[in-house]
Amino acid sequence: MTTPIVAIVGRPNVGKSTLFNRLAGEPLAIVDNVPGTTRDRLFSETVWNGVKFQIIDTGGIDPSEGGKEPLSISSADFITEIRSQAMLAVEEADAVVFVTDATSGITSADQEVAELLRRNQKRHAGMAFPPIHLAVNKADNQTLRAAAMEFYALGLGTPFPISALHGTGTGDLLDSVVGSFPLETEQEEDDSFKIAIVGKPNVGKSSLLNKLVGEERSIVSPIAGTTRDAVDTRMEFEGMPVTLIDTAGIRKKGKIDQGVEKYSVIRSMRAIERCDVALLLIDASDEISAQDTHIAGYILEKWKSTIVVVNKWDLIEKDSYTMDEYTKKIRAALNFVDYVPVIFISAFTGQRVNKVLPLALQVQEDRLAHVGTGSLNRILMKAQDQHSPTSKTGRILRIYYGTQVHTAPPTFMLYVNDPQLMHFTYLRFLENQLRMTFPYIGTPIRFVLKKRS
Repeated sequence: MTTPIVAIVGRPNVGKSTLFNRLAGEPLAIVDNVPGTTRDRLFSETVWNGVKFQIIDTGGIDPSEGGKEPLSISSADFITEIRSQAMLAVEEADAVVFVTDATSGITSADQEVAELLRRNQKRHAGMAFPPIHLAVNKADNQTLRAAAMEFYALGLGTPFPISALHGTGTGDLLDSVVGSFPLETEQEEDDSFKIAIVGKPNVGKSSLLNKLVGEERSIVSPIAGTTRDAVDTRMEFEGMPVTLIDTAGIRKKGKIDQGVEKYSVIRSMRAIERCDVALLLIDASDEISAQDTHIAGYILEKWKSTIVVVNKWDLIEKDSYTMDEYTKKIRAALNFVDYVPVIFISAFTGQRVNKVLPLALQVQEDRLAHVGTGSLNRILMKAQDQHSPTSKTGRILRIYYGTQVHTAPPTFMLYVNDPQLMHFTYLRFLENQLRMTFPYIGTPIRFVLKKRS
């Protein structure tokens, strides 16, 4: 089951980002008294009562129109874009937290946002989905907590008086949120090899899918954002059942957000969660962007294997050095995943498309590979002989032995005298030594350290 998603929405300046930071456990969102500070979506993962879920901070839904003064003073030029981003989060969420302000009571903007959320709800087995949880924020004293009951008038059920700043009341709210998640249903086990095709909008994801399956299974359009759903296509390749997942483009909102461009179409994120290998498509006619690196980073965070597929190679004027030069740029931009293979294709002409699936299968084989304990420890011993761990405390790290405990991704347990003595640079050195014998093409390697006397 994929991780549930909770969208935090409301009009500007009611404390959505403060609540997001409270639930995330760290100040990830900018908090400011100026309405409209949060202009795009921000993601984090949190846990409540043992249930893991993602939370999404959204820009304020400003219902102002028809010449009214906008609530989002600092984002007046982006009201439509912010609203569409917030509603996209709502459409894909498993639950919604609608934040209001106890100090101002019910405003006309709250009523408009409530109506907007109600219109978005769809009926599932007689129940409205996604469920909406009404949080009345800034209820910092008994008088305001009592006054929060007036929010029943919004017709969205029980209001939860909370203080996002101080954390009071958030436990009851989260109990309600987690309790409303859809139950995990029994599904037929799908043991197919899953490949997600991800990337920015308009890089040719649907065109590649169509070329791989040999028929028009996805709409192909030069207009960015044509694909809204993650589309599963089942096929068989060399006797293996394969599921190709075409996704909506993971986009940045350049004119809205001038900071980190780590904002994604949620179904694409879920596709990455579900896949074994992700094909990260890059447009050869564009420079490698920060958004490409953020997508690669998200794939790595989920411990998925990756192939970088440079599409539209037919549009590039080339000489004998062009491919090498472009590969160097990719390696420099994606230096944190230097193990990923790079392939240059044209989904339009079919150039080298026939090499994509065989390469994906090779990556999957490495992802499932198992290293014998004897072979692993010979590599570890040789690595320590070649380069002993350094120490600034006078205590030396000792690696007694290691063993592989999982595949997909390959996970190695290292028994050491003190895990605190392991520096990340030495762990990277061990990984490089291991890859010299077992390349694990396109696949991240995970080390787990365990103390042993």
